[in-house]
Amino acid sequence: MEAGAGVMESGGVGRHCSRVGVGHKNKIGYVKKGIIRKRKWMRRIIKQAAAVPIMPMSLQLQQLFDSCLDVFKGPPATIPAPNDVHKLCTILDNMKPEDVGLSSKLQFFKPTNIVRGNPRVTYTTIYQCDNFSLCLFILPATGVIPLHNHPEMTVFSKLLLGTMHIKSYDLVDPINLNGSVPSSQLRLAKLKADRVFEAPCDTSVLYPTTGGNIHAFTAITPCAVLDVLGPPYSKDDGRDCSYYKDHPYTAYTASNGEAALTTEDSDSYAWLEEIEMPENSQMDGIEYLGPQVTEPTC
Repeated sequence: MEAGAGVMESGGVGRHCSRVGVGHKNKIGYVKKGIIRKRKWMRRIIKQAAAVPIMPMSLQLQQLFDSCLDVFKGPPATIPAPNDVHKLCTILDNMKPEDVGLSSKLQFFKPTNIVRGNPRVTYTTIYQCDNFSLCLFILPATGVIPLHNHPEMTVFSKLLLGTMHIKSYDLVDPINLNGSVPSSQLRLAKLKADRVFEAPCDTSVLYPTTGGNIHAFTAITPCAVLDVLGPPYSKDDGRDCSYYKDHPYTAYTASNGEAALTTEDSDSYAWLEEIEMPENSQMDGIEYLGPQVTEPTC
């Protein structure tokens, strides 16, 4: 498996266009966080992945990339049209672990594989630009991505491997009538999902204010998740990640003028408290070593 890609010529792009291989180090806007901490188990999974014979290019991954270039070509934070959402979901639904250089045969993804110590999550960036990013998250069993939001973002998530519990919410009061954010430390949110997903399963989609924009992942078995984020996080553009702790609705009286819910309805709501970044939210960043994508240049 090659870590980078050279320049490739393609006659199917256009008369005067070529396709340029996108290596991990020359992507636009790539956040150079590097590897926070090298762990023995992560070195093992990289070594195992490198031993799996794969094609240097995945047609399915390339199709996803080309479609993202088209879908997210408008101004950042533009919500894709329904037909574009359907197009990306269809591509993602047909993607396999091998399309990103993974395999269920790797020892790491065996259900009996147990990671000792703190089960940290690993991420790698396949591609990133101002309009979208393709990211891969690898979670060991019991690994957690805590409750967090996706401001002004549309996110497609495809569980490629493993069994995972997903809990998600949407804020009931995303903004006040005057456009400001409510000042209360507790925000009322409606529960959108609280169940277990097992690969292969349909792609899930969240939107800026709907679809479970605030979610948490807990791996039951080792998992791999492919995310398409449009646009990606950007603190400079007001899209920084915020973290939350959920409290039962019945633990607090209604505030900000909301009417009290019935006991039956209260199970579908919770109070969300914004918190500092949890300790278990830190991830190890690694270089992407899977099949590369190529972008057209004219």
